[in-house]
Amino acid sequence: MSPSQSTQERLIAKARAGDRAAQQDLWRTHRRWVAAIILAHRPSSVEVDDLMQEVAVKLVSKMASLRDAASFRPWLRQIVLNVCRGSARSLRPTLRLSHGEANDDDLPDATRVAVPASTEETATELVGRGDAARRLMEQVRTLPPEYREPLVLRCVRSLTYQQISEILNLPVTTIETRLARARRMLREEVGDAIVAEEIA
Repeated sequence: MSPSQSTQERLIAKARAGDRAAQQDLWRTHRRWVAAIILAHRPSSVEVDDLMQEVAVKLVSKMASLRDAASFRPWLRQIVLNVCRGSARSLRPTLRLSHGEANDDDLPDATRVAVPASTEETATELVGRGDAARRLMEQVRTLPPEYREPLVLRCVRSLTYQQISEILNLPVTTIETRLARARRMLREEVGDAIVAEEIA
């Protein structure tokens, strides 16, 4: 086990025990790729910030259900996917929470938890402000999910193939294949110049 894995497992153990500082640290460590997963799967009418808030609440409230610290990333990704699917089904505005502690008036007793800070990353910040980036992101949203998700993780969050492999719980070779296919599909739609500039 590497030192970083050991540190992560200790942090997860503290977070599961209800340590709020550990929960905050865990969220800060993982929130950027969580935002990328949300960006890949959210309904277009739902804001990234709203879903980030909901994922943060569920991360804290469901920590006790995590059985194996080594599977934390796939576990958290499943929470993100469930939140995105739920928002697609309901399309109701999600609960807005202030940073720090949840507002007790807005939550039933069973879900009163401390909400990790720093959920304020917006879609605009994620993809940049250029027209080409926005146009490309619109096209990325048309890709099948199995290609869209690794592409967003790679190009928006600059994660390594190994990191993406751990999050998606897939072999690195599968990630490489899906990324190559995703880039090919985008080139067919928007042209080589934009793809080369934005997702090289």
